[in-house]
Amino acid sequence: MTTIAVLGNGRVGGNLATALSRAGHDVTAVDRAPGAAADAARAARIVINATPGAGSLERLAALREELHGKILVDVSNATTDGADGLPEDLLYPGSSLAERLQEALPETHVVKTLNTMLFPVMTAPTTLTQPPTAFLSGEDAHAKQTVRELLIDLGWQKDWITDLGGIRTARATEAAILFVPHVIRATGFTPFAISIAR
Repeated sequence: MTTIAVLGNGRVGGNLATALSRAGHDVTAVDRAPGAAADAARAARIVINATPGAGSLERLAALREELHGKILVDVSNATTDGADGLPEDLLYPGSSLAERLQEALPETHVVKTLNTMLFPVMTAPTTLTQPPTAFLSGEDAHAKQTVRELLIDLGWQKDWITDLGGIRTARATEAAILFVPHVIRATGFTPFAISIAR
């Protein structure tokens, strides 16, 4: 059992908190209120960023002390939105939210994952018709192994998880968000994920 704080209790955060609790972890899900987020982060071993990506950097940078030495799992994508509310452009072109978080939080182990799929797939990967891929990006091998074990608790099989390397690789997976609005407009909100076929 691991003590986990999920920052953001919307569809993504709520879904992750419920699934991780069901898997036996001690989970606290909080909204974006600074006080609640700070208290939850301070008490947790692992913190999951499920807040809207456009405001994540400022919000989490303010928790530098509380996140010291912790694993920060970033599942968000930082984008500007189009008129229909769907992602339009990357907020950090040539970089990534994960890289910006790691720069702002040098004593925190940032791991990027689960950001290349619609949120229901994060906790139910076996519901798709073919195996999806979950990617890991981060500088700390131990932190990535810990996150890999969390993914397995969420139903991900070991060979569906690909470690891409350092945090800089997150710019590739974050750029995948640019597929999402086009796929949704073409096929609706049916759950989907990026899959590496071999």
